[in-house]
Amino acid sequence: MGYAEDIFEQAKRTIAEHELASGDTPVLLMVSGGSDSTALAYLARDLRDAGEVGPIAMLHVNHQLRGDDADKDQAFVEKLAELLDIPLFSCEIDIAGEARRTGENVEAVARHERYLAANEALESLCLHGAAPLSDGRIFTAHTQDDRVENFYMRSIVGTGPGGFRSMLYRNGPIVRPLMDASRADLRAYLEERAESGLPTLRDESGDLWREDATNAHTDRFRAFVRHEIVARAKKRNPQLLDTLCRTMNLIADEDDMLDEQAAKIVERQVAWLETDEALGTDHSAGCVLSPEFGCEPVPLQRRACMEVLQLMLGADARVETASVESVLAGFAEGAPIGGYTNNIQGDLAVSANKRGVRIEPMAAYRARRKKA
Repeated sequence: MGYAEDIFEQAKRTIAEHELASGDTPVLLMVSGGSDSTALAYLARDLRDAGEVGPIAMLHVNHQLRGDDADKDQAFVEKLAELLDIPLFSCEIDIAGEARRTGENVEAVARHERYLAANEALESLCLHGAAPLSDGRIFTAHTQDDRVENFYMRSIVGTGPGGFRSMLYRNGPIVRPLMDASRADLRAYLEERAESGLPTLRDESGDLWREDATNAHTDRFRAFVRHEIVARAKKRNPQLLDTLCRTMNLIADEDDMLDEQAAKIVERQVAWLETDEALGTDHSAGCVLSPEFGCEPVPLQRRACMEVLQLMLGADARVETASVESVLAGFAEGAPIGGYTNNIQGDLAVSANKRGVRIEPMAAYRARRKKA
């Protein structure tokens, strides 16, 4: 089992190099039944047995978007959890109905609901293991392929500071221990595992994983990038995944350095409007960027502003590039522009005077104006 051992060692190395987990870390596995997440389940069981991670559990979310196929995916994951003796959290969500109710994109709703379920399951896993929730991790099966696809997707639609690193190995509790492996690597691992005689699950068609037929539909953006762009780029450079991921890791190193500098600017130059020694800071109430903020290098201003808006809007919110530029437009030649106002993100007001540039909910801005 030389190849399979290589994949296992690679996962261990990725976890260690990026400090993704330790021997007592509770880990929730996101398992859809596709090749990547099925491989993740087998590898995580081995990682647990080797003492590389703590207690593990699996989560499967049935989005009810693919009829009988979705139900078969769920049944496959249930059998996989039983085979590996891993506790399973499973839920069914009418994603299409929720998308109609909210008016949001189906894929965005699916992602939101999936991670909402994951956080709830992780909380339960940590509670059962008497571990702080902050110690828990959510393992996803993102690979080099996913990272490269994200890179090209962002190249097409545009991205903000740090966007071309494409994916983080860790984003809060969410970690990606397979991001140094390709999808082909993981499929070869599954096939070698089956050939070796180790306990391995097959579906009713004899397949080692469940294939989502919608992955081939090029009218979906990611599938279009996967089949029309990445596939052609691989013909020019068969080592595209390794080459581009090395480049993205170089970008990530510089990105981390700039983020650290931007965080120091936020610490020095941003005053939050509502802070309490006992309750902490209410970021949603807004802040004031000091006049000195405008003297910082513009690239660092952008990153600092991005961090501020993310704190105000919440981790799951999308910070618009236009919003960042609108905030920075409140400064000119290193000083606030008195009388400058703007509306960003639909419900935030930006205003400037000699004391700095203020960002706050529109209701709070209007209440202040009314008093004045």
